[in-house]
Amino acid sequence: MTRPVRRFAAALVACLAAAPTPAHAQGPRPDADPRIAALVAAVSQERLQATVTRLAGFGTRNTLSDTVSDTRGIGAARRWIFREFASYSPRLRVSYDVHHVLRQGRITRDVDIVNVVAILPGRSPRRVYVTGHYDTVNPRGTSAPGVNAAAPAGDPQMRADQDYDADAPGANDDGSGTALTMELARVFATSGLEFDATLVFVAWAGEEQGLIGSMAHAQAIAADKVVVEANLNNDIVGSSLGGNGAVDGESVRIYSLGPEDSPHRALARYVARVASVYVPSHGIRLMAREDRFGRGSDHSSFTAFDFPAVVFREANENYARQHNSEDKVEGMDFRYLAQNARVNAAAAASLAFAPPAPRVTTDRGTVTLGRGTGGYDAALQWQPSPGAAGYRVYWRTAWSNDWERSQAVGNVTRFLLPNVSIDDWVFGVAAVGADGAESLVSAYVSPVRRMQEIKVRK
Repeated sequence: MTRPVRRFAAALVACLAAAPTPAHAQGPRPDADPRIAALVAAVSQERLQATVTRLAGFGTRNTLSDTVSDTRGIGAARRWIFREFASYSPRLRVSYDVHHVLRQGRITRDVDIVNVVAILPGRSPRRVYVTGHYDTVNPRGTSAPGVNAAAPAGDPQMRADQDYDADAPGANDDGSGTALTMELARVFATSGLEFDATLVFVAWAGEEQGLIGSMAHAQAIAADKVVVEANLNNDIVGSSLGGNGAVDGESVRIYSLGPEDSPHRALARYVARVASVYVPSHGIRLMAREDRFGRGSDHSSFTAFDFPAVVFREANENYARQHNSEDKVEGMDFRYLAQNARVNAAAAASLAFAPPAPRVTTDRGTVTLGRGTGGYDAALQWQPSPGAAGYRVYWRTAWSNDWERSQAVGNVTRFLLPNVSIDDWVFGVAAVGADGAESLVSAYVSPVRRMQEIKVRK
């Protein structure tokens, strides 16, 4: 453990010893990595509140709103976000990710879509993203609660005749996700810790017009063959009070695109497992679909290119406080937002410390799982993962949706499970670093049988 890490962990211990522990903030398990526990503890509820308040204070952050004013509109907002990122630490490489987008769909004129990006370089170029969108929308300048609130991204009600300068404070949608992203950039950059993966914190623009900013970014990194380990996207994660009166400040929903053993589901399971260690008082509700019914967010730009991605959503939404002037700071629960930020911090740090997930296919894409001698044993093979000091094998019954059993197998690239039929069980393997940090689980996915049309005489 390096000196900065020791100092950071020691400061955490001192803080925990000096302050009483709230009932909702139970300590991590004994097997927790002190580096990750320190990052989780460093998340500041007060800073999150200050950031959301500042973002809402720009009046509107509509993608097509004013870019010249220093106090109102998307231009003022993105310049402030940039300055905030840059103020955290010289370790962060802050830039504008600019895309010259032509008139299309709900983009009613040619416009520069500007994402704000802060990169914390790691020992390897593979990336772990934490993201939220900073743009807002108020179709037609509506102020009445519920108008267009539940309209999906492509809904025709989101028409081009809206007032782009109408009040759209967007405290929760998605000031909450933007503030979370910014807070994690601060916590990670000032920690003194060195990560294996490169961490990328992005405030997206153009989400409300159809995921424009994130899609342009994803297209570009896919073309450049950038390796993305994960995208933790956060969209509406700051209120515990639903529009139906239900209150839940103790859990968060995580949506992931299937099928069962997609990289997105692997990421969702990983977040749930890590959260149980570092934020055990906060429940993780895994949702087996890409997003809420008929709606979407910027993680879908990543899944479109097979980059592992999930989206965090608050437990109960208030549709009357979305896409109008009523999405104000008064509707927020910053204790709840801080808990969601801590879950993100634990997952991002765990992924960034760990080696990359091992490949369980050959270079030609053939799955490296066999029946062993006699056909009744599971014979697993995988390609070595850079930086791995060992591996852990996982398996579950074929109808189950989550791993049921696991076994550490040492620094090998093949393993035999005797009398465990590959017809009855699903298998996966994760890489483990020398410090115990574990990667995503790579599942052995059964290939789809390619059927051929049978020629018959008519």
